[in-house]
Amino acid sequence: MSRNRESLPRIEPYPLPDATDVPAGRVGWRPDPSRAALLVHDMQRYFLAAYAPDAEPLASLMRNVAALVATCRERGVPVFYTAQPGRQDPRDRGLLTEFWGAGIGAVIDTDPHAAEIVDELAPAPSDVQLTKWRYSAFQRSTFTEQLAARGRDHLLITGVYAHIGCQTTAVEAFMRDVRPFLVADGVADFSRRHHEQALEYVAQRCGVVTTTAAVLEALDARVPAGAAR
Repeated sequence: MSRNRESLPRIEPYPLPDATDVPAGRVGWRPDPSRAALLVHDMQRYFLAAYAPDAEPLASLMRNVAALVATCRERGVPVFYTAQPGRQDPRDRGLLTEFWGAGIGAVIDTDPHAAEIVDELAPAPSDVQLTKWRYSAFQRSTFTEQLAARGRDHLLITGVYAHIGCQTTAVEAFMRDVRPFLVADGVADFSRRHHEQALEYVAQRCGVVTTTAAVLEALDARVPAGAAR
């Protein structure tokens, strides 16, 4: 994996965890459809371009997140999206620039679609889109208020990258008394090692690590063939 301050790493293919890889946790929470919301975290063209197309983990990630989005819409579970702006004032981007350079802003002039959520997971009119400014989806957004307005305190977390924004969002959800559920095969990362580190941290410190199939089962949905239980 190679990276410099101005770019994302080139992410080598790796298999997503399955149910046998889910770390043991400290609590036995189970998603409740009447209390749950789904977060699709930063599934933008810019971030997914770091993965090899039509290879793991991207292929399974897309399939699993799409299944969760479709089921949540059918079951009346709110679906939230985060997306970073394509162009950011340096004052808004803040310290992110010192770690990651200009981010999407470095390519937006040559790739005007880089900030868009990928077509396969495009938000529906009924979904909520949040502007993403920091690692956590809660920072500088109305996420807390929108969850509370809908009576939702279970958060299903999917997207990229597991050990950065997804993990940080899970931690902040916990600190706001929202129960986070990190979907092990519904997130992807820089490497399998980073991925596993995120799962272990969430399982031991702030939430439940689960799988796509387990969430679909909890939502009383038909589990698609091939989904890990």
